[in-house]
Amino acid sequence: MNKVLQLGLQSSVINVAKFLVVPIRSLRVGSSIVGVGVGTRSVNKRLMSNATVKSIPFSINNSKGKEVLKIVGAATDQNCHQMGSDSGRAEMGTLQDDQKDIEAMTVQELRATLRKLGLPVKGRKQQLISTLRLHMDSNLPDESSVSDQKETTSSTRSDSVTIKRKIRNMEEPTEDDCSNSEAYGIEHGEKRVKQSTEENLKAKVSAKAISKERKSLTKTGKQQIHSKEEASSTISSELLKTEEMISSLSQSEPWTVLAHKKPQKDWKAYNPKTMRPPPLPEGTKCVKVMTWNVNGLRALLKLESFTALQLAQRENFDILCLQETKLQVKDVEEIKKTLIDGYDHSFWSCSVSKLGYSGTAIISRIKPLSVRYGTGLSESDHDMEGRIVTAEFDSFYLINTYVPNSGDGLKRLSYRIEEWDRTLSNHIKELEKSKPVVLTGDLNCAHEEIDIFNPAGNKRSAGFTIEERQSFGANFLEKGFVDTFRKQHPGVVGYTYWGYRHGGRKTNRGWRLDYFLVSESIAANVHDSYILPDINGSDHCPIGLILKL
Repeated sequence: MNKVLQLGLQSSVINVAKFLVVPIRSLRVGSSIVGVGVGTRSVNKRLMSNATVKSIPFSINNSKGKEVLKIVGAATDQNCHQMGSDSGRAEMGTLQDDQKDIEAMTVQELRATLRKLGLPVKGRKQQLISTLRLHMDSNLPDESSVSDQKETTSSTRSDSVTIKRKIRNMEEPTEDDCSNSEAYGIEHGEKRVKQSTEENLKAKVSAKAISKERKSLTKTGKQQIHSKEEASSTISSELLKTEEMISSLSQSEPWTVLAHKKPQKDWKAYNPKTMRPPPLPEGTKCVKVMTWNVNGLRALLKLESFTALQLAQRENFDILCLQETKLQVKDVEEIKKTLIDGYDHSFWSCSVSKLGYSGTAIISRIKPLSVRYGTGLSESDHDMEGRIVTAEFDSFYLINTYVPNSGDGLKRLSYRIEEWDRTLSNHIKELEKSKPVVLTGDLNCAHEEIDIFNPAGNKRSAGFTIEERQSFGANFLEKGFVDTFRKQHPGVVGYTYWGYRHGGRKTNRGWRLDYFLVSESIAANVHDSYILPDINGSDHCPIGLILKL
């Protein structure tokens, strides 16, 4: 870092026309090089006095960590530079001249110089001179220091190797340095100009090469950036498409999105397109049973978007069980006329205690061996509401049931768990003595937390009370019946009911209330237990069972 200090060094007798710049004499002071480059043809012993008005700049130039102090005479006339070039080489000073210059300095100049060198400034003039001389003598350059000063700028003093090497060690000359070099001589200036020109040419060639390389790198970088942008754009586009597909699926197939207030890590949403097993080999003897709470059969059949024919053709079921038909006895014959060809066997149970309420039915293309209604208990409430139809087939009993809801305020909770569940359980166990049993229908109970979207918020809601869940386990599962869907899909969230009130179907906020429970003896014969959440027309959806015979 260059430091420039101005001293008002003036000469008492300076003829501007005869003023010459003398080549720098090197004085080593501490770790600095002090160069005194002042000279005139007619110089008074008071050269360094403050008498005249001409000012000489005193500068400190730092090159490679060392300070070089130079006192250079400033001249504004062009002739002065020319004269300095001719005479400077002939008037080389010696160390003795420097000693004389020091003796000619005033006390104030000596003290100023000593302060800059970090030396003591107390004492008389002779003491100050001695201090400066001693410091200069102790810091004269030796051969080792001279050998370290290679590649320095050339000087006009041919007999001073130290000065030449010291000056070469300075920084590359600026335009101001080049103009000042004319004062040292034209020849010296030409050498520096030549050297500077060569270095500039090398620098230009290097700069061009660097520029070319940078352009190449920039071009390559731009291509890479462009490629990355294209790749990023492609990825973003694909992600957007994926998000749109997910969004579209969540709207058209909301059941494919896991919906649960308290999901476990391994849970996943049920998707019948991906989770159903492949069809059984052709010729495998089996029966396909479907069950559906239609929430009013007549209303369902009036829907333009639904046809029983389409459902039958798509699912090709053997037996269809219906709950909550809401039919009266007088409506049955008319409904039978609308049945699809091939399903010639239908059995209906209607509520007689409350018209247009409850009701169950079995529609089959396989003729059952026998059919019974209710539990066989005469004049019980169970048999007055049309909640049970039992059909006997060759290898199993099929019980279609619509379990009573505990109702608003849980008004029927005690009836449900203390009477209905126990009576149905006993009825099943009695039938099981002769054949395995398949129990299906709307059992009105979400047995586990995985079976309901919001378990915490429904602990006292009908269908999820702790009493109903415990009764479901005690009267059915603990009696040897298997929940076929949960056995096949232990960590899958699949709902079969979505309330109309809150539009739960659109967001898949539902309950699993519909089941196929089978006797443990035939549980291994279940090929598939599945849900068809895409079938609309009711607040429940159909579920199915494929049982190998």
